[in-house]
Amino acid sequence: MLAEARDFILRNARLLERRRFAAQFDGAPTGGVVRALLAYRNDDGGFGQALEPDKRDPASQPVDVQFALETMDAVGAFDRAAALAACDWLATVTTGEGGVPFALPSVMDHPHAPWWETGANPPANLNPTAAILGVLFKHRVEHRWIGGAAAFCWEAIARIGRTEFHELMPVLGFLEHAPDRARAAQSMAGVLERIAAPGAVEFDPLASGYVHMPLEWAPTPASVCRKLFSDTQIVTHLAALGAKQQADGGWPISWDTTGPGVTLEWRGIRTLETLRTLKAYGVLAA
Repeated sequence: MLAEARDFILRNARLLERRRFAAQFDGAPTGGVVRALLAYRNDDGGFGQALEPDKRDPASQPVDVQFALETMDAVGAFDRAAALAACDWLATVTTGEGGVPFALPSVMDHPHAPWWETGANPPANLNPTAAILGVLFKHRVEHRWIGGAAAFCWEAIARIGRTEFHELMPVLGFLEHAPDRARAAQSMAGVLERIAAPGAVEFDPLASGYVHMPLEWAPTPASVCRKLFSDTQIVTHLAALGAKQQADGGWPISWDTTGPGVTLEWRGIRTLETLRTLKAYGVLAA
């Protein structure tokens, strides 16, 4: 399994994912990951250049900042200077609500997936504001942008009425690392209730389409959502996840992209995410 995945990554993935694989599975230094990641950083301090592959916008985008921070965190090589520079940029695109939009209008000038459509003045969004803050909180980053963005998130979390994966996952990261632990614990209980409600999680391991199964909600045993699922459910989904490895050694994605190159970029990312989950649960076989 791992050998075939390594071959897929080397043949098809971006330099960033190749270096991530080398660091996470072959013991390579993590500095190579950071150097590859910084190639996506713009002069304004933000990240762009299609770091998140579904939009080909070279300009900085908030989701690309999230991607960058989470990548550094995943390999244990958090670049504080890069994070602070990104916060400087985030402050320039923050709305009057205190958070940053999901997408900035520059995305419209370049090829992009349909869910990246946005207007001229997009509102602040928990996705990715909460996710960005979660990583910054985890690494105890201090910056003038954080206070107002956190206030926006607390207010928006109190109004959540949906069980949509891409809204709740950023919130989980925010609440897991927010400094106000008492407030976070109270909010976390409500969010977990929403995830446990019927319809939020797809429990059929053979289901197709853009669905979110237990291992996406709980990608490691330490995930806050792990307690929502039985051991049997986790074991069943781990077996099904491993079985989805394709003949070329990579794992598939479940959505349409803007082109075959983008599909391969995403499959490299998805393959890394899958291997990380299988390794975390102790079932990764060489």
